[in-house]
Amino acid sequence: MSLPEMMRVVEITKPGAPEVLQPAMMPLPSPRHGEVLIKLAYAGVNRPDALQRAGMYDPPKGASPLPGLEGAGIIAALGDGVSGLSVGDEVCALLPGGGYAEYVRTPAAHCLPVPSGLSMAQAAALPETFFTVYSNVIMRGGLQAGERFLVHGGSSGIGTTAIQLANAMGARVFTTAGSDEKCDACLKLGAERAMNYRNVDFVEVMKAEGGANLILDMVGGNYLPRNIRALADDGRLVQIAFLQGPKVELNFAQVMMRRLTITGSTLRPQSDLAKARIAEELKRKVWPLIEAGRIAPVMDSEFALDDAAKAHAHMESSAHIGKIVLKV
Repeated sequence: MSLPEMMRVVEITKPGAPEVLQPAMMPLPSPRHGEVLIKLAYAGVNRPDALQRAGMYDPPKGASPLPGLEGAGIIAALGDGVSGLSVGDEVCALLPGGGYAEYVRTPAAHCLPVPSGLSMAQAAALPETFFTVYSNVIMRGGLQAGERFLVHGGSSGIGTTAIQLANAMGARVFTTAGSDEKCDACLKLGAERAMNYRNVDFVEVMKAEGGANLILDMVGGNYLPRNIRALADDGRLVQIAFLQGPKVELNFAQVMMRRLTITGSTLRPQSDLAKARIAEELKRKVWPLIEAGRIAPVMDSEFALDDAAKAHAHMESSAHIGKIVLKV
């Protein structure tokens, strides 16, 4: 495959609001040992991209300074030591950064085949949310069939993925969202109960059901003590973000007396090996569900790469349901 020397990108010109995202030109990256170079067709847009843009989430050492944590396209070049993949293969991939560009490099072990029946746009919407949800709900949270599972932000990319995956696992799924329209969308995805948090107290609903066995939360703030109250005895809370902030006063006597588990993780700082293990689990256990049509990414909207600022403004308005992608 003939490769150009330069590529179109969208860079963060300075920390700030969406308009600091501007088109630019940069040299192509070269794949290092164990890496592949992907010619992207689409890139996913995620909350961590907005945090990085605002100067609140620095990329890991050695990663591209460009935002973009997932994408789908065609392998354009292989680094030394890569096996099992070939130039021309269609893949979607978890990225350490750099997805807002025509080309991106990433570890080969973080690539997954584009599931049959899915478009490149749909495939680009898979990695970040599926790696995050599977590793936290299944691997860390240990969700089992028949358990009561509560996910906050059910209409987000994370939420729509978590609802479908938990439903496919045989769990009873409960969720919160910010409008009746969003709640309806969650019900259609398999939620047993979708609560408009503007007028329904999820704590009381879950307590009436016997409490949640597992909660996946990205809100934080005053949701933390409320989550503790909403858990069943021996319940688990998995924290993956803090939209309302990471600091709050919490009564840990309840944690001790009711044998609760509080845990959490962020995906980007984890080792390449840890991410490769998640990829392998997804390929074996989740990709067949996608190819069978039991799970699918919920797509909200598509923007041109040069319109990344508009995509970020749309995401931060919280008007979307599901995933936003950039067409490269």
